[in-house]
Amino acid sequence: MDIERILRQTRSVAIVGVSDDPMRPSHGVWQYLKAASDYELYLVNPTVSEIDGDKVYPSLAELPAVPDMVDVFRRREHLHSVLTETIAVGAKTLWLQQGLWDDEVARDGAAAGLQVVMDRCLKVDHARLLG
Repeated sequence: MDIERILRQTRSVAIVGVSDDPMRPSHGVWQYLKAASDYELYLVNPTVSEIDGDKVYPSLAELPAVPDMVDVFRRREHLHSVLTETIAVGAKTLWLQQGLWDDEVARDGAAAGLQVVMDRCLKVDHARLLG
């Protein structure tokens, strides 16, 4: 899997499970990408309507555009439903944050034509390869 190629080809990222708590990793990744990347960012969390003035969408299906990448900050038991949503909206890449790994999700995602990245931090890889 060519991580640098994926990062360079990505134009938009949906961050699923983003938190309004500045102490949460998802918040830090969003803040970093907002400051250091040219990505169009979409925030997804059904329990929050806005973070620092940015709109938060309740689901991938409600985004105003199709994201190239879906970056996932959800517990393992929610990964299959996020995969289903990711396939349904037509994203190209499913990125499971550091600590998230599910071989079945990877297999099903690849079978549906997705690039699946697991157990990696988007912020760390972006800073290392493109920062």
